[in-house]
Amino acid sequence: MTEPGEPTGSTRRMPTVDQADGGTHAPEPGTPSAPDRVPTLEQGGGGRAGRFWSARRVPAALLALVLLGAAGLLLYDIAAVRAGHSAMQWRRSLADGLAERHLDDVAVLIGAGIAALVGLWLLLLALTPGLRDLLPMRRDRADVRAGLDRTAAALVLRDRAVEVPGVQSVRVRMGRRKAKVRALSHFRALDDVREDLDTVLAKAVGELGLAKPPGVSVQVHRPAKKG
Repeated sequence: MTEPGEPTGSTRRMPTVDQADGGTHAPEPGTPSAPDRVPTLEQGGGGRAGRFWSARRVPAALLALVLLGAAGLLLYDIAAVRAGHSAMQWRRSLADGLAERHLDDVAVLIGAGIAALVGLWLLLLALTPGLRDLLPMRRDRADVRAGLDRTAAALVLRDRAVEVPGVQSVRVRMGRRKAKVRALSHFRALDDVREDLDTVLAKAVGELGLAKPPGVSVQVHRPAKKG
């Protein structure tokens, strides 16, 4: 209920119970109320974190333009023939060539091979996700999907690796299943540096939050001697 003189629709804090003496105390004026908690799902409870699918806009646009141009040219020629004009030279030559050539002709086999390769390429684009540079992250919420660029992930691992004592420089090649780390160490024993790198990089990969954390391969070498 609202107090007399209190605007309608306003909220007020309820009295709290003191755990020590069991008495009730009214909240102090101006004390902000605790914000409502937003319910979240447990880690990994947001569903399967699959790869992101590419829109394939460029191949689809090129294929649509080729088909549109071929269909438009063919329809124009058919309409011209129906109107009493002769067919275009390319269509007469194509019809005569197809009528004279056999299936085992070299030109026919080459054309069929090219058409088959283009069809296989289009099927591959349609059935594969693409976006290989985007690594899917764990889904902690059902309505949120996130991804991490492979270049950004490699930079994170490199920054963590250069903090290890004895490491002079680091090169990281980040793949979808494996991260290859090549480090140069100018002091300390190589086995000690490699052990520290394994520990640091394993922790860094876990902190990336990827759905499928990649394995880490570490190589430590000495810098090449000058002269």
